Amino acid sequence: MSGSDTLRRWLLALPSVVIIMLFSILPLGVVVVYSFLTPGDLGNVKWIFSTEGWFSVLFERNIFDDTISLSDANLGILLRSIALSLITTIITLIFGLPTAWFIATRQVTQRNFWLFLITIPFWTNLLVRTIAVQEMIRSEGVFNRILLAAGLIKAPIQMMYTDFAVLLGMTYVFLPLMVLPVYAAIEKFDFRLAEASYDLYASRFFCLRKVILPLIRPGVIAGSILVFVPSLGAYVTPRVMGGGKSMMLGNLIDLQFGQGRNWPLGAALSITLTVLVLIALIWYTRLTSGRKERNHG
Repeated sequence: MSGSDTLRRWLLALPSVVIIMLFSILPLGVVVVYSFLTPGDLGNVKWIFSTEGWFSVLFERNIFDDTISLSDANLGILLRSIALSLITTIITLIFGLPTAWFIATRQVTQRNFWLFLITIPFWTNLLVRTIAVQEMIRSEGVFNRILLAAGLIKAPIQMMYTDFAVLLGMTYVFLPLMVLPVYAAIEKFDFRLAEASYDLYASRFFCLRKVILPLIRPGVIAGSILVFVPSLGAYVTPRVMGGGKSMMLGNLIDLQFGQGRNWPLGAALSITLTVLVLIALIWYTRLTSGRKERNHG
């Protein structure tokens, strides 16, 4: 490749490189810088170097004797965020896999209709969808009214502002993100392999575990990442469904930039969230690349 060809390719890529620098790397750099500064009196920051923001992510100082201990509040919210995101991913997979299988096994002329129904929620604002779920499970909501009318309960069940409410809301919101990639993988699946396993007297569970799941694994992994990553940084759904009782990492970051007036801590928490997402993406890349190498080998 000649020097002129290399220069031309760099010039062609220059606009995209500039856009990435301005709208991705530069803002992230500002957040990193803010995480090493001193909190201002009424928000913002003082341009004095400090590692207190990063220190406060995991630890806290006693206001009376300056003793250091683990920050139970931050660690609890961090662990809750990871746990709820993992459980949301598992639940969406449990419901999304049969849904994707059902769509992929319909006639070709009917699949677009079912996919259309799956994508309809994306047409509605996230807040509206979350409030719709809230109306279903609140004390005077549909579920409690049905249970009361059936005589199964004597008083409304408190479901709002709990981890259950957050899980239900996130499962409803992110379920299509699991169904679509799993459907794309199942659509490419050769169903003759399943028939061959049945001919060899394999049970349905054995066929699912040894034949179907290994072949649709890329779609399952992609769907899991698409659900886990936005769940980890979810803000609207935990805010509406969990209130102030079931906060997640996104709500904690908002609290530090807002009422807490501690921008360095909020910036440090933001970078922590970014690192967690990056770890998930690296894990996904290694899984998929390892599978491709085994297939080519």
